[in-house]
Amino acid sequence: MSKRMKYGIVAVVAIAIVSVVAVNAAKGGGEGTEVRIEEVSTQDLVSSVTASGQVMPRTKVDLSADITGKITRLTVKDGDYVKEGQFLLQIDPQQYEAQVQRAEAALANARASSAQARANLLQARRNLERQQEIRKTNSALVSAQEIEQLETQLEVNEAQVLAAEENVKQADASLKDARFQLSRTTIYAPMTGRVTRLNVELGETAIMGTLNKDAATLLTISDMSVLETKVKVDETDVSRIAVGDSAVIQIDAFSDTTFVGRVVEISNSSVKGATTTTTDQAIDYEVTVRILNPPTDTRPDFSSTAKIVTDTRSKALAIPIIALTVRENESLQNTDQGNPAAASKTPAVEVGKKDVEGVFVVGTDNKVTFRPVKVGIAGEKYFEVLDGLKAGERIVAGTYQAIRELKDGQLVREQPQTPAATKAGGTP
Repeated sequence: MSKRMKYGIVAVVAIAIVSVVAVNAAKGGGEGTEVRIEEVSTQDLVSSVTASGQVMPRTKVDLSADITGKITRLTVKDGDYVKEGQFLLQIDPQQYEAQVQRAEAALANARASSAQARANLLQARRNLERQQEIRKTNSALVSAQEIEQLETQLEVNEAQVLAAEENVKQADASLKDARFQLSRTTIYAPMTGRVTRLNVELGETAIMGTLNKDAATLLTISDMSVLETKVKVDETDVSRIAVGDSAVIQIDAFSDTTFVGRVVEISNSSVKGATTTTTDQAIDYEVTVRILNPPTDTRPDFSSTAKIVTDTRSKALAIPIIALTVRENESLQNTDQGNPAAASKTPAVEVGKKDVEGVFVVGTDNKVTFRPVKVGIAGEKYFEVLDGLKAGERIVAGTYQAIRELKDGQLVREQPQTPAATKAGGTP
């Protein structure tokens, strides 16, 4: 075989190999990246903040003892319904009854001394008046010195009367204090409600509330007619909530039912959340949501979740949340330089100094173009579109992996719309 023939065969084989590679490349390029494509359409959007907490009565009272003593009577049990003024329990009153008896005796003694002092004063005044009359008739019978002595005695008796009256006041005040201490041995219901916590039993010793509030709490009465759930909301979300916002409440104990609520209070000071690092802590704010239709069987401290509606949109232009992505601003500027008209029409929504939010729009040739968009509120699965897109335009709506790797001008093809694929392309 001649050299020319050998070179010819090699050339033919090389051309065949290049042709096969080119065909395969063309076929691969024609298929494109498989993505989920969705048309921009209108949606009813609901923006919300979800937080968890516990159900609490709007009004509750923790009753504690103001004195220390053994509980001798207890007429209620946990769960009982009580009315305002109803007798609840009594602490041993013997010591305080004795104090009242001593105070009553002291008051009686002070009043008797006061009566005696007034009688002495009356006698001294009469003696003085009588001697003065005698001296006017005959000055030789009563001397001036005797008159002075009687006047001095009168002044002494007047002072004794004043002192006796003050002793009566002091004894009366001591009696009032003793009776007040005795009244503390009897505990009455300060409000109408249900006994939601009973911490003592008959025969136990009650301690003063000033010593240890938690240990001194005897029982708790709650008004279960007005219930609220106090939830902790992250600092990034609390600014979106306002007093009066409606809410949907899920109580774990009633998992098959939801309840309507309304925000009635937002705390101004933060409550420290769980520690996120060794130095930082999550900052939460307490938001109070009143339950408008609470179930009758609700008990304090039931776990609950409140979905607070912060904003709504009716028939708003929307895109799937997964479709929104971020690209570098520099590459966008390079693209816009080639198409100044597109650059002037598309909004530049900056996330950082060099990043911009947008979506990949699918053209008629199935090639994608990154386009910046301006979004508004976020629903559960869709973002509101304020600018950058029109209804009917086709955008890449999944998958997350495909969107992350897409580039301008890349060829795509639509993946089959199976239930599994649709579910996989939902909200991340």
